[in-house]
Amino acid sequence: MHVPLLDLKAQYSTIKGEVEAAVAEVLESQHFILGPKVEQCERAIAQYSGCSHAVGVSSGTDALLACLMAENIGPGDEVITTPYTFFATAGAIARVGATPVFVDIDPITYNLDPFQISSKITARTRAVIPVHLYGQMADMDTVMTLAEKHGFVVIEDAAQAIGAESGGRRAGSIGHYGCFSFFPSKNLGAVGDGGMIVTNDAQRAEN
Repeated sequence: MHVPLLDLKAQYSTIKGEVEAAVAEVLESQHFILGPKVEQCERAIAQYSGCSHAVGVSSGTDALLACLMAENIGPGDEVITTPYTFFATAGAIARVGATPVFVDIDPITYNLDPFQISSKITARTRAVIPVHLYGQMADMDTVMTLAEKHGFVVIEDAAQAIGAESGGRRAGSIGHYGCFSFFPSKNLGAVGDGGMIVTNDAQRAEN
């Protein structure tokens, strides 16, 4: 028997009425770019994630890219991350001209091993991008302690972890930024692509 890895048609059949009603509402409003529905979604995701601000973007990749750009990270800078992730994590770093520096994973959680970060920190280190996978968050307490000590930015790649919790805190709410993807195969999929940045820093949300 063939069991598909992902059956979007089966999922859609259970919510078809709600989806079509929501689409019809947008068509009636003619607000195809931004508008009240995007603002409503931003508020809902921010609240759900335990953050004070959320900014909708076109994809999870662009969420990562926008955070790096907001911090003026570029050529000559280094960003520490894990190699065990979708290529967009390292791709966003390379796209701004920075250098991805890889830290191995914890063999139990498959997330970035925070105790290997220190050996990779240099004078060029500007950010760390931990990736949360399989419903488990990276050890953010250790990452944030290092960030405070060394002055780098933490961008949580929570593209596959919306709603994940650690110590009562939701994915995306602990670092300086949290990035989500709404690609159809993700935990919370959109009709097409989409992404979101969350933060508790008003100035960073404005940038």
